Amino acid sequence: MIESISIEKRLAGSDIQLPDASEPKGSYVNCVRASNFLYVSGKGPTGQPAPLGKLGREFSVAQGYDFARMAGLEILATVKAELGSLDAVVRVVKIQGFINAVESFEDHPKVLDGCSDLLAQVFGDKGLHARSVFGAVSVRANLPLVIDSIFEINSA
Repeated sequence: MIESISIEKRLAGSDIQLPDASEPKGSYVNCVRASNFLYVSGKGPTGQPAPLGKLGREFSVAQGYDFARMAGLEILATVKAELGSLDAVVRVVKIQGFINAVESFEDHPKVLDGCSDLLAQVFGDKGLHARSVFGAVSVRANLPLVIDSIFEINSA
């Protein structure tokens, strides 16, 4: 029988560094547990200063991909802060991305791949998920994107 490596050990043996989980930017909580699911509020890319602007104007698709990966790291940091360990994740169920883009921008899926690829790298097959991506006229604080997510978690 092949023993699967824990997510925490996989993460520790990689070049992936999680940031500290950010605090909510309004009147809401970072995440909500309901039954065996964890719903994570929208997270954007981090940085000092945070990137601001639209895809297709200030930022390229490649930069957007990196921003989506950064938002994915923020999501993982939030999940770990809530659950104590990423090993409590049964699977990633869904991510939903809102891309702050100019009207003519059409590469929303390529941008969101930055988060999707990260989740697959961290969780393996458990990181494969359903997703939706939308172009937005604006998002909070003029971030280039915001991603929310749903995780199935252990009930214990």
